Formats: sequence, structure tokens, C-alpha cells
Amino acid sequence: MAVVETETHGQILVVRMNRPERLNALNGELREAMAETWAMFRKSPDLEVAILTGTGRGFCAGEDMKETLGHGIPGGKKTSIEDCFKSGTLEKPVIGAVNGFAMGGGFMLVECTDLRVAVRGTLFEISEAKRWLLGGYNHGHVANLPYPIAMEMALGYRFTSERMYELGFVNRLADADDLLPTAIEMGEHLLTLPPASRVNTVHMMRQMRPRPTADQDALAEKLHDHGAKSDLMESRSAFAEKRRPKFKGWDNPEDRYRMPKV
Repeated sequence: MAVVETETHGQILVVRMNRPERLNALNGELREAMAETWAMFRKSPDLEVAILTGTGRGFCAGEDMKETLGHGIPGGKKTSIEDCFKSGTLEKPVIGAVNGFAMGGGFMLVECTDLRVAVRGTLFEISEAKRWLLGGYNHGHVANLPYPIAMEMALGYRFTSERMYELGFVNRLADADDLLPTAIEMGEHLLTLPPASRVNTVHMMRQMRPRPTADQDALAEKLHDHGAKSDLMESRSAFAEKRRPKFKGWDNPEDRYRMPKV
């Protein structure tokens, strides 16, 4: 069974993550297959719009914790080729069809899409605060959300698709049976536009998204080292073992008060 399945509807490519037994968690095989699929889509003269979705109850649960624990290294390995979708070099528009849980890295895949439709009752979460030494500080900022909402997102609270729709992060809500038809309808509208208009407008809109400053990113790099690195694996072990984590916080308790500065 392929970990990525595709189907075409005219000039629309449906990309389906297919590890339902793991809620489409991103292991090395899935990451590699996704990178290859996006590379094919980018170069195809016959395909102009993509829809990204998942099989089963989840859109994508993010990092595959079991694989991480097996490797003993947090995060996934880099793919052998660039994932042009995640890097932002894919010129063609992608519609997210969120069929279920979009957590951590799965949320970030939704974030990379240009238009979004989600099943009612779906849960979204940026999980970085639960797994790393710094929460997802940039996601609410890039989504242009108000400060308290961006703070809530960065601290790992969960959001329903209904709330994400109210906040403007999701374009459409749909029942499960209507999810793909709604996404295809959105894609068909894009295909009515002149090709250059579609590509140029998507490119321009992407350039207008807010971004953290260079100083903010530099501070984030320092904060990623501000704490006990053992907590990175403890968070994953606790998740896999379904127990409450035993965090250390800082190797030296006084480091808590020595906040990094730019």
C-alpha cells in the first residue's frame, strides 16, 4: 500500500497521505514520497491545482513519535530531494482538504496551503510547545492572528475547525462527504482564471504574508537551546507511553532567569 496516493480530476491533482493506522504521521517514507509527489506536480504540464488530504480519521498527526524514539533523535530526517511544497518554491496553488486531526507538522502542512476546507469538528494544534524548548511562536504571526490568539496557538491549545473558520484560517467548512467535492469546486474556480493570473496572484499573496524579523528568528534559535535538552525526548517518550511527562526544565535552575537576548 503506497503511503501517498494520487488521483486526477482533469487538471486537478488530489494528493492523499495514506498511513491511516498512524493518523498519517510523518515518518521518513511518507516525507520522501510527499517530496517526490510535489516535484512531479510542479513539473507536470497537465496539472495546475493540487488538493492535499488524508486517509482515515486524521489529516496528519505530525511527527511520527515511534520512529523518532527508534532513531533517538527528535524531528524527522531531511528528504533526499527538496520538498518544494514545504519550502515555498512550488508555484502552483494547493488547497488543503482537512479531513481530521491536523496536529504539529500536520498543522504546518495546512499552513503551507493557499486555500483550506475542513470537516466540521476537526481539531487543529501546533504542538511545538509540547515537544520542543520553544513553542510555535511564528504560526499565529504568519496567519496574521491577534496576539492573544497567536499566544494560545503557540502554547499548544487545541482549536476546532469551526473556530479556525471564525478566525479566518479556514475558508470553508464541510461535512465529511462533501469535503473533497468542495475542494474540487474551489480548484475548478482557480482553473477558470488565466494561467498567469492564477500563478502571479498566488505568488504575490504569499509574499504579503507577515514574517518574523531576522532578530526574532535569531532569538528563537537561542531559545531553542534555553533548557534541558533531555526534555525533548522525554516529551516524546511520555506521549508514546501514554503517561505524564517528567520534565527537568533547565540543567541549571538559575538558567531560567538568564533569558537569551539578540
